[in-house]
Amino acid sequence: MNILEGKITDIKTHGSVSLVTLLMGSVYFNTIIIETSDSASYLRKEHVVKVIFKETEVIIGKNQNYPISVQNKISGALLDIENGILISKLTIDTAIGKIIAIITTDAAKDLQLHVGQHVIAMIKTTEIMLSP
Repeated sequence: MNILEGKITDIKTHGSVSLVTLLMGSVYFNTIIIETSDSASYLRKEHVVKVIFKETEVIIGKNQNYPISVQNKISGALLDIENGILISKLTIDTAIGKIIAIITTDAAKDLQLHVGQHVIAMIKTTEIMLSP
């Protein structure tokens, strides 16, 4: 699991669903959760929370010159690549901390990834969990 910290800067709620905006360093991330400020006491502006997402939910790209619906994007340098037969584990050094991504080894080869290369790590808003 990737576990980082972020400060809640905005909360939009409709019914039992909230769109939460977080400031992580100088980067804004969004997440959609099935909780509200009424049901979860930690959902308050200015609260610092844990931002959690699985390594398998990180999408890797090499540039930002194409439109994509994923809002949460952070660039970083590849610190390590562990290529297995089927899957590869990538360690990315970003402005918000180290992010681990697990992708197929075929995808890593197709992207021609190498240590030191800059990549974009992307996480869908529906794949991020929050914890006090």
